[in-house]
This record gives sequence, C-alpha cells and structure tokens, in this order.
Amino acid sequence: MTYEQATNYLFTRLPMFSRIGAAAYKKDLTNTIQLCEYLGNPQTKFKSIHIAGTNGKGSTSHMLAAVLQTAGYKTGLYTSPHLRDFRERFRVNGEMIDKQFVVDFVQRIQPVIDEIEPSFFEITVAMAFEYFVHEQVDIAVIETGLGGRLDSTNVITPEVAVITNIGWDHMNLLGDSLPAIALEKAGIIKPQVPIVIGETAPETRPVFEKVAQEKQAPLFFADKQRYVAEWKYEHHQLILQVSESGSDERTTYQLDLPGYYQTKNGITVLEVIYHLQKAGFKITEDHVQKALRQVKKLTGLHGRWEVIHANPVVVLDVGHNEDGIKQITAQIELSDYQHLHIVIGLVKDKEIEKVLALLPKEATYYFTRAQIPRALPETELAARAQAIGLSGQAYGDVNTAVQQAMHKAGKNDMILVCGSVFVVGEVSL
Repeated sequence: MTYEQATNYLFTRLPMFSRIGAAAYKKDLTNTIQLCEYLGNPQTKFKSIHIAGTNGKGSTSHMLAAVLQTAGYKTGLYTSPHLRDFRERFRVNGEMIDKQFVVDFVQRIQPVIDEIEPSFFEITVAMAFEYFVHEQVDIAVIETGLGGRLDSTNVITPEVAVITNIGWDHMNLLGDSLPAIALEKAGIIKPQVPIVIGETAPETRPVFEKVAQEKQAPLFFADKQRYVAEWKYEHHQLILQVSESGSDERTTYQLDLPGYYQTKNGITVLEVIYHLQKAGFKITEDHVQKALRQVKKLTGLHGRWEVIHANPVVVLDVGHNEDGIKQITAQIELSDYQHLHIVIGLVKDKEIEKVLALLPKEATYYFTRAQIPRALPETELAARAQAIGLSGQAYGDVNTAVQQAMHKAGKNDMILVCGSVFVVGEVSL
C-alpha cells in the first residue's frame, strides 16, 4: 500500500464530516474506545492538554504547542481539519507525521475498520494517539473536533482542559442555545483537572461553574485573571501589553498571528501556561515571548489573517461561523485599504443569512465554492447574498475567483478569502 492509497482509503471508505456533514458525526465514544483498546490504549501513555471551543481553539492549540516546544518539550499537536495536506493534522515539534507511519497504521487498523465502521475522524484520533506514543512525546496538545462531551478526543485525561469560547455553530448537533452548546463543550471537564475558560459570558458561566463543581475541577476564567491593557497592529504583527487583574504592571508580547481576535486567545494561552508551570513544567517568560513571535514557523499554522501577497494585499482567514465572521469584520475595520474585495464560499449547514448579514455592503464579492459535496453552490450563495444587498459575481472554483479579484483590484486594495476552511485550503496563489 502506498501513502496515496492509504489516504484515499481513509477519505473514501470512511464517513467524513467535511464531505457529508452531520451523517459522519458519531454520537458516542464506543468506536474510539474500541479503536484505542485494539491499539493498547495509547491515550493513557502521554501527557496532554485538551482544547475545545467554538472559535480560537486552533490558534490557541498552536500557540501552546509553540511555547512547549520552545521550552524544550517534545510536543505533539493534533488539530483538524487540514488545509492542504492530510499530515498537517499530526505534528511533533512542528514536523508533520511521516508518510510511512500513515501507511503502516492504516494497514494495521483495517480489520477493525471493517468490523466497527468508524468515522474518518475517529480513525485520525486513534492515529494521532498512536503516533504520539511512537514518537515518545513529553506532552501533546489535542484539539477537539466540533463538540466536547461526545468528541472522539474525549478519552484523554489532560493536565489542563481549555474551552476558548462558546458561540453559534453546529447547532443541529450541539444544541440550539448557548447554554446547551456550553454543556456539550463542558463535557471535556475531568475530575480534579484544572479547566480554563477563555471568555466569560453571562449565559454560559453558570454551566461551567456547575459542571466544574460536580467534577471538583478547579475553574479559571482567563479574562478575569489578565487583560490586554493596550494593543497595536503593525507590520502584520500584533503587539499586546498584558496586565494581571488588579495590577498596573505590563508585559509586552509580540504575536506573528496578527488578527485582533488573537488578543483573546493570547490571554487564554497565558493562563494555561500559568497552570502548566504550577504543575511543574519548566516554562520561562523568555520561552513564552520567543514562541509567540514565531508560532507559524514553529508549528506550521496557516489561515489566521494570513497575508500571502502585497500590492494588493491578499489575506486568508478560515473564520466561517457567525462569531468567526464577526472577528473578521472587526479586523477589516482595523485594516488600511482603498477598496475591499471578498472571495467567499460557505458550506450548506451554516447559518448562511446570519453570516452574510455581518459582511460589509461596500465590498465587491466573488462568490465561490470549495470542491466538497457540503459546499453551497456558488450561484445559490450569490443569490442569497444579493437578496441582502451584497453585490458580486459567482465563480465555480476558488482560484478563478481569486484571479478575478487580483485582476480587478488596485495595488492599494485588499482581497480577503474567507467563509470556509476548505475555500482557504484551495487557494494556490
């Protein structure tokens, strides 16, 4: 079996959420537990940090991995989905998983796949756990898929659990109110394990307090422990001045992830680091400073207000749900440009009208679609957008849309590509 045959088998043989949506979501942990048992329960053989949340969990995961790597720990990182290469999901110290490991794993696990019919995500979780044991990592940062309580990753007992925030996404699977969604995410809270919540909200705080109390898990709200006293955005870098609550002393951090929304993720990361230090991890202030300046280089993170071209500026951002688009529009307001061009594609199971209503009316739009079955047809997206006052043309593939935007844009304009991880992943500028 070649690497191409192995990945093709995974993509076509197994139910895959990115391809078919809710039908691929398994509502219990039975398959994951069986897969792990078959492999000798690798999830019990390494330390971990577990991260859930509606938005920001990818950036938070990568920042934490960068800090741990810089502090000298051999660090695993499991995230999803991937942008361009399946192996992006599994990294050790920033390096992607070896192709031969993928082949060997798929061949080894095939009999169980035939027996229990797991989802694509369940298999990738088991592969990640096995890989981290094989690589003898000191610690792994594990990002949930879309939930918490029933997420396949939720068979680990971490050093610290993290919930970045709660917003509107995947309501058909997680619940139709913010407290209901929060309760699903709170499923990652484990007995006696510290839980860090990135953003405090009146609707969801009582949910976290109740679950943490039941589990006797120490609960910390990151934005109550520290705050960003001042920030600025320059040269595609974000510079934060952070103070601890009740103190006027400031510490300056420079982030190579420039989106304004990283102010919230940065505060969350600092709180998690504090608890890791309390647990005995040797992480210095210098390690944190150095790591945050080069997260992309250390971990391979892409697609978070990522500038890939100048004159005109072309920016990629994977923000795709209501909260993610709100953060993008806040970032647009901080940016300098003459005219704004937005290349956008969405998937069918998002709240399309709510997302479109948040976008700036004065921009020129290039409606497109990623090459996956879940993608909303570009003509339907264009029609729904035009009904609420957004104007532009429809294009059948992402790169045609981007090239049209490049052709029309002046050198002082800005082109933003957003709306779906899969749209961003197909850009080949």
